[in-house]
Amino acid sequence: MRKIVLYSILYGLLPFFGETFLQKSNTLNKGDKRGMSGHSKFANIKHKKEKNDAAKGKIFTIIGKEIVVAVKEGGANPENNSKLRDVIAKAKANNMPNDTIKRGIERAAGDANSVNYVVNTYEGYGPNGTAIIVDTLTDNKNRTAANVRNCFTKGGGNVGTTGCVSYMFDHKGQIIIAKEDCDIDADDLMMMALDAGAEDFSDEDDSYEIITAPEDFSQVRESLEKEGIKMAEAELTMIPQNYVDIDDPEVVKKFTRIIDMLEEDDDVQAVYHNANLPEEDDED
Repeated sequence: MRKIVLYSILYGLLPFFGETFLQKSNTLNKGDKRGMSGHSKFANIKHKKEKNDAAKGKIFTIIGKEIVVAVKEGGANPENNSKLRDVIAKAKANNMPNDTIKRGIERAAGDANSVNYVVNTYEGYGPNGTAIIVDTLTDNKNRTAANVRNCFTKGGGNVGTTGCVSYMFDHKGQIIIAKEDCDIDADDLMMMALDAGAEDFSDEDDSYEIITAPEDFSQVRESLEKEGIKMAEAELTMIPQNYVDIDDPEVVKKFTRIIDMLEEDDDVQAVYHNANLPEEDDED
């Protein structure tokens, strides 16, 4: 049963049992939701945003492509294009200047002969039985396929067939809110998210995580945005159902090589995996 049902029941009982009952219920949503290095999701997001200018440029390139696709699919007016609204929110969360966003939309809308990007997803295995999913947006499928295959091979992995690992992940909307940017009480924020249609709410050490069904992501994000909630990250993602611990230094090295090479490729939009690496190996 979804946690949203549980929370609804809990809040219905709150007048009878008081806040102690609610406080106990909040421990139910503090499960093992580790990221790539055992760090919190917000710590990983901060690490990505603090990378060098080249890495920041890659993020802007990714978002720029998503703007082109969103405009071509639904038009240049965000009010009538929910996908474009979501991309704009992602751009703002990654500190993309408003002028850059505006120019990207105008360029996509005004250039009928602009590049036609094709969406492709690759699935495969990394060392130690880890599962990896790679989302790409490309104007040359053959080039991208060869590059992705090379990344896997260099790290001792291999590309599999469609569906070989995706069943190990759940397609969800994910919103991360840094506690340092949020003055709202955790319980109030949780109810705000659940009332907007969220499936799950987690109170982490330094952030809050809100999970939605893909089809409810836009309305939940927009509802929080209207309340002035600042989001560190808001996007559709693939969340592992379980994680694979990797402790051997050599295996860690091979795995991180696959991920680093994939993330550096211009055609790669996102990389998802179920590996949990030792914390110290996240430091660059």
